[in-house]
Amino acid sequence: MKMYFDYLKAMLRNKKGQGMVEYGLIISLIAVACIAALLVLGPKISTLFSDVANKITTTP
Repeated sequence: MKMYFDYLKAMLRNKKGQGMVEYGLIISLIAVACIAALLVLGPKISTLFSDVANKITTTP
């Protein structure tokens, strides 16, 4: 039983995965920010590209 508790203590002290979790949280925060920006700016960008495309096709 002591060996089992020693193993659990060693696993709880192990912090190797902590950095990966932090990177995962940062990446997810960036993804949420990008999605929010696209939702806000998406219609404006679409209108801009449509205006440019219409000007290109109507120019003689």
